[in-house]
Amino acid sequence: MDFIITSPAFNNGGKIPLKYTCDGENVSLPLRWQNTPGNTKSFALIADDPDAPLVTWVHWVIFNIPAASDHLKENIPAKGLLPDGIKQGLNDFQNLGYGGPCPPSGTHRYYFKLYALDTLLDLEAGITKEELLTDMEGHILGRAELMGTYKR
Repeated sequence: MDFIITSPAFNNGGKIPLKYTCDGENVSLPLRWQNTPGNTKSFALIADDPDAPLVTWVHWVIFNIPAASDHLKENIPAKGLLPDGIKQGLNDFQNLGYGGPCPPSGTHRYYFKLYALDTLLDLEAGITKEELLTDMEGHILGRAELMGTYKR
């Protein structure tokens, strides 16, 4: 069985509901996963938009999600450290936590990439996507991806 990530809010390739965007409540969307690779010690998630002008725009960096988890609930607080040890990094809006889709024009694709890791990462909250990717090198047991679209 493949390691997969889904959302009850939209289907893979489908439209992300307004609620989870800058035009709505701008709250993080619920995510679920299954078929976690063996020996997983934590999860990390990066959400980004490769269709943004000039750069791939980072919308969410979240890591040290406990290995026993199989989901992220809706509306995770925009804090660096959460009570269960989960940490969040900076998005490209220069905020901690989730920043919803907010394309300047056209339809954009938003990728939610979940990584199963063989370790807990010794990183501080507030890190960037690049810092997370560097620290994850050599620790990725599996990767699952979900893509949604949004147009203003």
